[in-house]
Amino acid sequence: MRRLLGIIVFSLVLCKIQTAPAQELAGYAQNNYGLPSLADLVEKLQPVVVNISTTHQPEDMEINTELNGIVSTNPKIEDYFNPKGDKQLSLGSGFIIDKDGYIITNNHVIDKAEKINVTLADNKQFEAKLIGKDNKTDIALIKIDAGKELPFAKMGNSDKIRVGDWIVAIGNPFGLGGSVTAGIVSAKSRDIESGPYDNFIQTDASINQGSSGGPMFNLNGEVIGINSAIFSTSGGSMGIGFAVPINLADFVIRQLKENGTVERGWIGIKIQPNSADIAASVGLKDKQGVVVSSVSENSSAKKAGIEAGDIIIGFEGQEIDNTKNLSRMVAETDIGKTVELELWRNKQSITIRLPVELMQDDEPQKNEEVIQINDTPENGDISPIEELGISVSDLSPEMLNRFSLNNNLQGVVITNIVAGSDAELKGLKSGDVIAQIDKKTIVDTNDVKTYVREAKMENNRPVLLQIKDGDVPHLVAVKLKKNE
Repeated sequence: MRRLLGIIVFSLVLCKIQTAPAQELAGYAQNNYGLPSLADLVEKLQPVVVNISTTHQPEDMEINTELNGIVSTNPKIEDYFNPKGDKQLSLGSGFIIDKDGYIITNNHVIDKAEKINVTLADNKQFEAKLIGKDNKTDIALIKIDAGKELPFAKMGNSDKIRVGDWIVAIGNPFGLGGSVTAGIVSAKSRDIESGPYDNFIQTDASINQGSSGGPMFNLNGEVIGINSAIFSTSGGSMGIGFAVPINLADFVIRQLKENGTVERGWIGIKIQPNSADIAASVGLKDKQGVVVSSVSENSSAKKAGIEAGDIIIGFEGQEIDNTKNLSRMVAETDIGKTVELELWRNKQSITIRLPVELMQDDEPQKNEEVIQINDTPENGDISPIEELGISVSDLSPEMLNRFSLNNNLQGVVITNIVAGSDAELKGLKSGDVIAQIDKKTIVDTNDVKTYVREAKMENNRPVLLQIKDGDVPHLVAVKLKKNE
């Protein structure tokens, strides 16, 4: 009986649909299931988007870069390469940001260009002048003189977007000219290892080669991102595109417009993400904040007393949740301003004030002299630390030679890792140098044994190791092996 009633109800509904006027059905579909047309919005936005072409003089062993976004087997984000020729043509996109003809695009679109040409939506062409560029965020600012006031894009607030919001992307894929795609915000705060301030918006809107530098709009017609990269195995769109948030770009654009270059703040620390094990080793309940892995000599951080192993949990009253955010906050702080850091040290919170200094351009690291001795080490110099699942040795000339270490290092070197140990799971390897344990300097293997013994007496807590792998220090919390 219940099945019969169901058939009758379905038949009545079907009969109503079949006999309903076409106009009523169209309204029902549009209001309840359909999406509104984007045509009116796109018509207003297209005049602010431009096509960019550049010419390059080829260099030996160098190929022009068009678009970041080909996936290697790693996988990582890599560059898309054009074929090499006598003169190389790079096609990209950009958008006008004021009536005077300033245009934003990606740095990789115009990098090393001999000539930058801009084509407006009305097909008028102009040669552009490079105002400035920033490698760290892949943003460039160019300018054209159109002889008249130009329509320009309105900036939005990328911090307010939510995953699932609709967006519109306009660009110049494959040199075809202004093309429009739509999609949603798939994710926020993506780190694709392309720079120190990665905080990308991810979208499923189709973004292809040549769309670099084009704008990502919200449905209010405001720019919320700069389309910069794709994740792909074929060079074409696979539904994973990335845009620089406009809030991150705003700081860069203002500096490029005013100075032609970007000046960033610096306090002289290297940082790494916190982890549950590191937090447990320093008595912090949650893995909040970021870990100071090293402090530069003569920096404001060094002078203020910040130490490797400190946990930064606050900056100017704001909670710190990841390394990229802290790096960006410091970088965007006015040079010379005194800021307040909240640190976790010795199982308590402390506050330190220090001035922000000017970040200097990166300089190549000088190779330190390496001692070359052909003798082989004696097994008696190696001490197994069973609780950590490693063996260590003092930094003798033999060990420096064996692992090609710099002679200015201090600590002990790891000579062996027990398979399956927590040390192996945390990525430690032979040749790594342990410089500190629980923020205490290591001079020889006896120090390692002493500090591990102290950890065992404190309920077998993890120990915090400062590791030097080459010239890059970092902190690792390693669990002690429990006595069987």
